[in-house]
Amino acid sequence: MSEAHVRPERFEEFRELIVSAVRGFPGRHPGLLDHEVLVAPPDSLLYVSRWRSEQDLVGFAGEHWRDQPVVLPGEDEYLLEPLHVRHFTQASLAV
Repeated sequence: MSEAHVRPERFEEFRELIVSAVRGFPGRHPGLLDHEVLVAPPDSLLYVSRWRSEQDLVGFAGEHWRDQPVVLPGEDEYLLEPLHVRHFTQASLAV
């Protein structure tokens, strides 16, 4: 999951940039099971992706995937602060 805190006056432009950029990811990145963009105007946007394996995620994000987010060229001009990245693993709900 990556979280962007966006300049409010550029929020819609940034949302369009991200949606356009990630729309084709499933076909280009093996192991990407699902992804979504979540928005909370006026300044927050999350990109959430679910991967088949850690190896698939490394193939997409690189060796430093744990602490360095994948960013698009020019993305920082939209942001109030650097992008935050966090990783989660699924906890079973089975009893």
